[in-house]
Amino acid sequence: MNFAIVKYILGYVMYIEGAAMAFPLITALLYSETAGWSFAFTGALCFALGFLLSRKKAKGAVIYSREAFVTVAISWILLSIMGAVPFVITGTIPNPIDALFESVSGFTTTGASILTDVEILPKCMLFWRSFTHWLGGMGVLVLLLAFLQIKGGSHMNLMKVESPGPSVNKLVPTVRSTAKILYIIYIALTLAEIILLLLGRAPLFDTLTITFGTAGTGGFGIKNDSMAGYSPYIQIVVTIFMILFGINFSAYFLILRKKFKQALSMEEVRCYLAIILVSILIITLVLSDMYPVWEALRHAAFQVGSIITTTGYSSADFGLWPVIPRSILVTLMFIGACAGSTGGGIKVSRLIILLKSVRKELHLMLHPRSVKKLRMDGRVLEPEVIRTTSAFFVAYALFFVISVLLVGVDGHDLVTNFSAVASALNNIGPGLELVGPMGNFSVFSNFSTAVLTIDMLAGRLEIFPLLLLFTRDTWRRR
Repeated sequence: MNFAIVKYILGYVMYIEGAAMAFPLITALLYSETAGWSFAFTGALCFALGFLLSRKKAKGAVIYSREAFVTVAISWILLSIMGAVPFVITGTIPNPIDALFESVSGFTTTGASILTDVEILPKCMLFWRSFTHWLGGMGVLVLLLAFLQIKGGSHMNLMKVESPGPSVNKLVPTVRSTAKILYIIYIALTLAEIILLLLGRAPLFDTLTITFGTAGTGGFGIKNDSMAGYSPYIQIVVTIFMILFGINFSAYFLILRKKFKQALSMEEVRCYLAIILVSILIITLVLSDMYPVWEALRHAAFQVGSIITTTGYSSADFGLWPVIPRSILVTLMFIGACAGSTGGGIKVSRLIILLKSVRKELHLMLHPRSVKKLRMDGRVLEPEVIRTTSAFFVAYALFFVISVLLVGVDGHDLVTNFSAVASALNNIGPGLELVGPMGNFSVFSNFSTAVLTIDMLAGRLEIFPLLLLFTRDTWRRR
């Protein structure tokens, strides 16, 4: 283990978080809020820690897989701990475990909250909660690779570990250029949504916080009813952008390169859009008995887009909907968005690989001597991708089952526990029953809150980086 390069990168991660604290601080100054001092203090703390970690440059700058896993895992833990400090020192969330839950929920773009009344929070705190979504959406280390010159090679390992999905490829020859392109697309989509929301006469503060939550597919609301109180126009704009941010960013790169046919032929994107369309149609038909047809379509599209992209906004209390729509939404919680997007969940690409693997096994049972290779988008899938996908499903299932059992000690009903874990592990936000769209996670004990906090981190890091922190071989020196 090259501890020097890990510390060096962690130092720059702290610099980025320290700089990010300036935005809620400015918000506090604009609204004359005394809580702003907490961001000045925490920002200074981040810079001091960053200096201590990065003052000694690493001699060996090559980042191998081991260093990448450890760096990414510790980065997210450190980001979340420092992000929780303003909540604790201002008394906004005095319980450190609850404050860490809120911070982790923000950075992992989960959107689950222990707060029973968000509208009483200072504007600077509301801004920080939503801004953590935007920072965590594309990933702080991707930002680091895009705009800072880190000497040495093998930086693709960092991007592969932090970017969600079974595999990540360079869009252009250099990692830095790839990271920069991803962030340019991310910022462009963010600005487009801000403009459209402002055209719909949404207040600037609401526009920014809603957009941060949409872009990062996070879903922290600044209203107790989430998005239900906003106009149909704003809900429609948010619906469209939730779905857009759930698409593999490689498709946007291909569109920018005018390779429209190649972008539209991406198997994962086509499957993702098909799932959304079918789900919307079925839910609209069922809800037409509860709402006028166009209103049913709007609510169905909003909730399908929100859940499959793991954003977590709600335009209505879907916990009161009939069984079929709720069942579809729970299924979408697990499916998730595309790989290479800001969305969470298992990912559509993994499900495609799994289904192709099952079909291959059925074929081999009938034709034992045949040779059949799995393909996606016309390319043969590497055995490593298939192996890691299968391993991910096993680890995911174990994590899920153990978490449900642990959370069960609080004595809540099975639907609440099941959907809470599904929400946390898939980085969604709302679940059903006590943790439904009009509920919150304050019903859980400190122990269960800690379990769900770990689930959120495991879900965003896709389990393995977190597990490797507890493996002895990880920490052996080279």
